[in-house]
Amino acid sequence: MNILCTICARKGSKGIKGKNLLKIKNKSLIFYTIDQAQKIKSINDIVISTDLKLSPKELKKRRLKVFFKREKKLSNDKVGKVPVIRDALKRAEKYYNKQYEIIIDLDVTSPLRSLTDIKNAISKFINSKSNNLITLCESRKNPYFNMVEIIKKVPNLVINSRKTIRRRQDAPKIYDMNASIYLWKRKFLMKSDNLFSKKTMYYLMPVNRSIDIDNINDFKLVKFYLKK
Repeated sequence: MNILCTICARKGSKGIKGKNLLKIKNKSLIFYTIDQAQKIKSINDIVISTDLKLSPKELKKRRLKVFFKREKKLSNDKVGKVPVIRDALKRAEKYYNKQYEIIIDLDVTSPLRSLTDIKNAISKFINSKSNNLITLCESRKNPYFNMVEIIKKVPNLVINSRKTIRRRQDAPKIYDMNASIYLWKRKFLMKSDNLFSKKTMYYLMPVNRSIDIDNINDFKLVKFYLKK
C-alpha cells in the first residue's frame, strides 16, 4: 500500500505574517512537520505544496526537494484545503510515477502532535472502511451551555436545547477539529471537497497536543511546549 504525505504551506498568512517559517530553537515551523513525516516508516513519499522559499540547505540535509511551486490560484485564503491537497497528489503521482492508495496531510501549524498520534491515526484508518479521517480534541466551550450569538443586540445560546442545561457536565459532549492530521482514501479525495460523509472517522487527541497556531498567543504557547 502506497501512502503519500502532503505538507502544505502558503506565505500569505493573515493571522501571523510568515508563520510557517517562524523559528523555534533555530528551526522553521515547516521543518518540524517535515521531520515528523520522515520518521513515519509507513509513509512512502512526501510532497511539499508551497509558494514559500524554503532553505535549500535544510532541504538537502533531509534529502528532499520542492519539485513544483504552488500556483497562485491555489495560494490565496479563499481556497480550501482539499483542492490544494488534491493538486499535490496529482503532481506527486506524476513525479514519482506511482499511484497512492492513502493520502495523509500533516498541518504545519499543528506541530505538537506526536509520532504516536500519526502512527495510530494511520493504523486506525487503513484498517477501516472509512473514506477519510479527521483529528479532534475535547472542546473547552459548548454551544449548548456557554457559547452565544448576538441576535438583535441580545445574547442567545448558539444551540437552544429543549431542556434547560445548568451545568456544563449535562450538555452534549462537543469536540474541536484540531487541524492536525487528515487522512483520505484516494477515490474519496479525488471526487469530493467535503471533509464529512457517512464514512468519516475520527482520531481523538489530547488538548495539549492540539494547538493550531492561528495567532501570536498560540505561537508563544507552542514555542513554550517545544522548548521543554
